[in-house]
Amino acid sequence: MTKSILAIDLATTTGWAVHSCNVVTSGTISFKGSRFEGGGMRFLRFRRWFTEMVALQKPEVVVYEAVRRHLGTDAAHVYGGLLATMQAICEDKGIPYEGFGVAEIKIAATGKGNAKKDAMIAAATARWPDQDIIDDNQADALWIMQLGVLRHSDPAPLPVPAS
Repeated sequence: MTKSILAIDLATTTGWAVHSCNVVTSGTISFKGSRFEGGGMRFLRFRRWFTEMVALQKPEVVVYEAVRRHLGTDAAHVYGGLLATMQAICEDKGIPYEGFGVAEIKIAATGKGNAKKDAMIAAATARWPDQDIIDDNQADALWIMQLGVLRHSDPAPLPVPAS
């Protein structure tokens, strides 16, 4: 049986996907700050949103993109803050979480560990034609979810031999 999976592509525009009861839903949400608020507001908004997602979806596992290298300092700080917030909520709720590497996600989607954003979107659109995929964040979240489903699904029971 497949566990309920919540997949997150952590970024200023966060992609998310849920697999529950063999139904897939996905989307994106922006945590971009405004010039009229403090730097911590994005993390408070993320905490509120993620807590609501956990309460509504009741995931058995949370999976996310484990980014090991960022090109910019600001992106690294945002990712680290979102990751810490997500992990703290999961720990508090007793929900296991697991990260998948960027190349692993791209290989699952396209067969290439250095696939570009448009290739990720095209692969996700082909795999989930019922999802209205708007950007690479949502596409990545769907592929992260797929890896989570493969990793965390119970194997099919062996048939019982007839006597």
